[in-house]
Amino acid sequence: MRKIVFATHNAHKLEEVKMILRGTIDVVGLTDIGCTEDIPENADTLEGNALAKAMYVHEKYGFSCIADDTGLEVDALDAAPGVLSARYAGEPSDSARNIEKLLREMEGATNRNAQFRTVIAFVADGVPKFFEGVIKGKIGFERCGEKGFGYDPVFIPAGYEKSFAQMDASLKNKISHRALAIKNFKCFIKNLNQ
Repeated sequence: MRKIVFATHNAHKLEEVKMILRGTIDVVGLTDIGCTEDIPENADTLEGNALAKAMYVHEKYGFSCIADDTGLEVDALDAAPGVLSARYAGEPSDSARNIEKLLREMEGATNRNAQFRTVIAFVADGVPKFFEGVIKGKIGFERCGEKGFGYDPVFIPAGYEKSFAQMDASLKNKISHRALAIKNFKCFIKNLNQ
């Protein structure tokens, strides 16, 4: 089985991706290859940030690499925070402060519709490939749940009453934006191996 690097230092994200790709391809994180630096995310699109991270690892370390960028796109905020989701409340990135700012900006909003969108860039040989996953839902009025990370405590996926942070990892990994993008990548890898 081939090995690829997932360009992340986030243990939660790495575990989520490993679970989805188990049995298809061996996935390691940045720490596993000795990469300790923070790879800059300066692009103004999710695609640009994902590609920059994947290219950085591929060129500097020589591994095939996948990298993701995710944005929370809120209707009432004209699709903000979008590409700025991780640093919505400023530097350094802080999930609690990001959620506080989001809830403050949403005060009085009747339209709570939102979506999470993940773009994955895959770089091996040749032309980069992109895979996308989107899950629609709404923003809750307060934090609910202790699981997950990022905006999970305030994002309630469509068709569910619970936030991502209240769900078991197994359920979240079936329906999340990242899971959908990774599953699209998994189909691509399986087709390559046939």
